Amino acid sequence: MKSAIGVLAVCMVTIATLAQEHPAVTALPNTVYVGADGKFESAPDTAVLQFDVSVQEESAQAAYEHASKDVEQVRQVLRNNGIEPKAATIGFFSVQPAYEWKSGRQKPIGFRVTTEVTLKLKDFSKIGPVVGQLADANVSESQTLHYTLENIDEAKNKAVEDAYRRARNSAEALARASGRTVGDLSYASIDTFENQRIVPHMARAMAATANAAPAPTEEFTPQDVTVTAHVNAVFNLK
Repeated sequence: MKSAIGVLAVCMVTIATLAQEHPAVTALPNTVYVGADGKFESAPDTAVLQFDVSVQEESAQAAYEHASKDVEQVRQVLRNNGIEPKAATIGFFSVQPAYEWKSGRQKPIGFRVTTEVTLKLKDFSKIGPVVGQLADANVSESQTLHYTLENIDEAKNKAVEDAYRRARNSAEALARASGRTVGDLSYASIDTFENQRIVPHMARAMAATANAAPAPTEEFTPQDVTVTAHVNAVFNLK
């Protein structure tokens, strides 16, 4: 009896898993249900550089003033590379008390001001100088860089089209094998995914060598942006 219960439990888990992977579709006579994956690859046209400015001082006013000076250095780095500061965007700005644990108790030690800046660049040749100069200025604890497409929706549409072609080809192959032909599309569901690879850069660690060697991104080709799509489709059979 225990074995039978175990087998039943496994079957129920398997059925539940399959139900999560595919939408529930009522099977109708004279239809065929197929699923297919598609993708679209393209060289990126936009580099997204994100970095934070985070400082800590004994008072909120001192922390604010320190952060203001650091952010002004960021603006100057952008201007030095022919980039208008307004091209960068701020994701958040926070002022919070800072504590340390001492003798099992929290002890206030000051205030921390943190902000995050995002910069999108079309000219990839500016990435290395901006990254290096931010490291030299020592105003950011971390930087992250990834590449993307400005019109990502168009890329997703092309991935969907590829997935649909593959789904219809599979349906037509099955229909030919059974002596039938594929008719109109009766139902479809779509999922799209952007394979985004983020490359971290630790700015403070890079500062010591920024002038001695090329930037980590120089002379390399940015990785292609890959967008994938999955299509589940039901076709009528003639």
